[in-house]
Amino acid sequence: MAEETGRQDAQRADAGVFDYVIVGAGSAGCCLANRLSADPAVSVALLEAGGRDNWFWIHVPVGYLYTQNTPRTDWCYKTEAEPGLNGRALNYPRGRVLGGSSSINGMIYMRGQARDYDHWRQLGNAGWSWDDVLPYFKRSEGHYKGDDDFHGGGGEWRVEEQRLRWDILDAFRKAAAECGIPPTDDFNRGDNEGCGYFQVNQKRGVRWSSAKAFLRPALKRPNLTVLTEAQAQRLVLDGKRVTGVDFLQGDAPKRIRARGEVILAAGSVGSVQLLELSGIGNPTVLGEHGIDVVHALPGVGENLQDHLQMRMIFKVEGCVTLNQRAGSLIGKGMMGLEYLLFRRGPLSMAPSQLGAFARSDPARETPNLQYHVQPLSLDKFGDPLHAFPAITASVCNLRPESRGSIHIRSADFRDPPLIKPAYLSAPGDRQVAAQAIRLTRRICAAPALARFKPEEYKPGAAIDGDEALAQAAGDIGTTIFHPVGTCKMGGDSQAVVDARLRVHGLQGLRIADASVMPTITSGNTNSPTVMIGEKAAAMVLEDRRVGA
Repeated sequence: MAEETGRQDAQRADAGVFDYVIVGAGSAGCCLANRLSADPAVSVALLEAGGRDNWFWIHVPVGYLYTQNTPRTDWCYKTEAEPGLNGRALNYPRGRVLGGSSSINGMIYMRGQARDYDHWRQLGNAGWSWDDVLPYFKRSEGHYKGDDDFHGGGGEWRVEEQRLRWDILDAFRKAAAECGIPPTDDFNRGDNEGCGYFQVNQKRGVRWSSAKAFLRPALKRPNLTVLTEAQAQRLVLDGKRVTGVDFLQGDAPKRIRARGEVILAAGSVGSVQLLELSGIGNPTVLGEHGIDVVHALPGVGENLQDHLQMRMIFKVEGCVTLNQRAGSLIGKGMMGLEYLLFRRGPLSMAPSQLGAFARSDPARETPNLQYHVQPLSLDKFGDPLHAFPAITASVCNLRPESRGSIHIRSADFRDPPLIKPAYLSAPGDRQVAAQAIRLTRRICAAPALARFKPEEYKPGAAIDGDEALAQAAGDIGTTIFHPVGTCKMGGDSQAVVDARLRVHGLQGLRIADASVMPTITSGNTNSPTVMIGEKAAAMVLEDRRVGA
């Protein structure tokens, strides 16, 4: 590997000098590229390891079935075998295309709770309270209802209602109300308690990724350069200052340099990998792979948090679910025609349509559970839908206590990292899992759903007792693809960046992606990541003005 690296360095072409070099054209990276290049006096380069977002299935909402777990658009990572999942390993999709994970995700627009951000501030991160971040959410947002105290109507990040409904989901919403979970039509005002249909990042039934929202409008700017198929290999340092990035574009080794800053927006997996390959991280981890320590930061790759959903399945009667509609050629044809003519129907579906936020027990200050309810069922993602009518009521612990890690597997940048989420390793998480399964059973036994005769298929109604239910959660649990926290923000010994997202102890390097979250937000993490990009851009430009 060292010989290959030396040979590449000798052949490395100069890709130019820019004020700012952004690594990763995902949810935060595209927003950063737009905001920084808005100043014509600033030159910006954006590196993306994947290709262009010109594949049909990226844009049709149901296309996530095809864009995930395919190398064209996904890194196709896998976790290690997880003890908390009874020895199972999970697929761990991460976007590898312009738009990043926003080009392959579930499109749900969710901010989390005000308490999430107030907690970040209480941890010592000045400028990250709910009142601080709300203006950045609003700045990007293009909400279909326009401006109000909580929403922005003029931004690029389009938010619309879904273009479908299902009788069985309407009944689930009524059943939730009968169990004390009130109806709501807006999860994004700081308190997301309640049950309702998710709002989504779509525009008239088409996926609205960060590449469409932020990058496309900026591509005509002469001061923005976008390089695709450009995989970062390592950071270039001059002492304690980061001055550029070495990358491979196709088979050509290149070096790009930054007059001002390099900004990592490669996500909770990619940013860690690039730091460690560059000799920045825990000396023990680096030493295991023969990498010289350039800058010791023991928290790199630690503090991994993710949302584990328990996918409970209930057979139903007397209603139509997607299992039946997609189970025949006629049904598939009608769905395709409905989308072609009206941009409506199942092909416009987000993976989850109905959401709910609830408490696992009444003592909780705010909701700590999130439901993703779907009018369909399957054994695991990628498998065919079941032949019988059914719904899936997925429920996750929003604030897991378990902490995992992500670290490089080797010194070769082409090797996927070791991903160890440590799901259900904390006793508190196992208790919440058992409580969540019991609450779901209560909802499905409520009067509003009685006419559909719900019958628990997974994990099985006979399973009871806290430990048995926690064990069952390990069998039916899977990620909702929300990895955060591996380069956390803060001032303690495990923090990687400060409150202005500057890497501790280094100059010329910031991180602006979900990895900087000290704790996970109470909901889907894509739009909080866009907000991080928005706020990071403002801080970069402010520091430029004052010469920091």
